[in-house]
Amino acid sequence: MAEGLIELNGTNFDEAIKAGVVLVDFWAPWCGPCKMQTPILEKVSAAVGDKAVIAKVNVDEAPEVAAKFGIRSIPTLILFKDGENKQQFVGVQQEAGLVAAINAE
Repeated sequence: MAEGLIELNGTNFDEAIKAGVVLVDFWAPWCGPCKMQTPILEKVSAAVGDKAVIAKVNVDEAPEVAAKFGIRSIPTLILFKDGENKQQFVGVQQEAGLVAAINAE
């Protein structure tokens, strides 16, 4: 997994998002824009440090998690705070916008 990012799946997802601020990237290896998002997320992780966890869910490996949140296009990023969906982004997102959203929580 990329630096500063954690991989989530159906087994560990609920536990990972239940406390604190977690930004989850729903992605797939065959998705071009998803590949562009990963290095941006590495920068976000470095910028926010311990303020938030940055995670990724491979929709091919964890389709039940993607279905739970109605993910229809990827990349989709969801910002959770204490398990609650606070904000959702569709398409490639830039570092500044993501850092601002995290800092607002």
